[in-house]
Amino acid sequence: MARFTNLIAEPAAADDVVADAVNDTLKAIADSLLMEQVLAPRFEFTPKDAGPKPGFDYGPNGYEEGRANVGFSEERGQFHFELKGLVEPTTPEAKRVCQEDLNEVITAFVRDKPSLERGIFDPETAPEELTQVRMGKIVRDRYPDLSETDHEAIRQHAIATLNVTQQASKIIAETARDDGGELKASTSFVDGVRKFMNVRELDIDLIDHINPFDAAYAILAKAMNETTLRQVQAAISARKTTLSEEEARAYAVRAVQWKRERGRAPEVTSQDPWER
Repeated sequence: MARFTNLIAEPAAADDVVADAVNDTLKAIADSLLMEQVLAPRFEFTPKDAGPKPGFDYGPNGYEEGRANVGFSEERGQFHFELKGLVEPTTPEAKRVCQEDLNEVITAFVRDKPSLERGIFDPETAPEELTQVRMGKIVRDRYPDLSETDHEAIRQHAIATLNVTQQASKIIAETARDDGGELKASTSFVDGVRKFMNVRELDIDLIDHINPFDAAYAILAKAMNETTLRQVQAAISARKTTLSEEEARAYAVRAVQWKRERGRAPEVTSQDPWER
């Protein structure tokens, strides 16, 4: 993703210069994220305890009942992930989307300017506003005839694919830096995924709680000097965000779900930006 850092303008007070730098940067980030998705191995997600897939290596201990497993097939160049809480598609069309069209869904998401702006430059944006609300809207708009359950299944599969790829790429970059740039290209992504998976048992709530653009922000923070970064953050934060009726309804649904899962309503004074 380093190639987009040259697009950042030097410190300048003019709003139009900052705006141009933001637009150029967002386009370059989207292109870079999509390239990473194209180059990444294929992912297959199933609920926890779905059982092992033939031909997949699940690590030294093999497939273990009772935990969210991750396997890799070197022959197919494909991962099998088990995610606790994952919703499965119920119709042939939704299953087809999860198997064949996820990159198209992800492309629409990373090219969604409000998602990019808020995800990279607005620290007050909760990850769930991106992973649940924005991605959810994109899925509903693309597949209006599918059921709510299938919408949620596609959303979860798409955001899981994007976030696992980004977290693995982030670990690869950190490993290369710590090892002085030495990295085995043939195994680096697999190793990065396994390190990410070893942190804790993976579930869909954890996936939703990851900002898909945090790795891009980390690179930008190093590439920009502090003055320019603050200018860009201020320009983005100053833009008023208007909610459509559909988005407001989505927030209301999430609030009801929050109360059902936790036994209380969300609090506006919470330290968690998603809750408030």
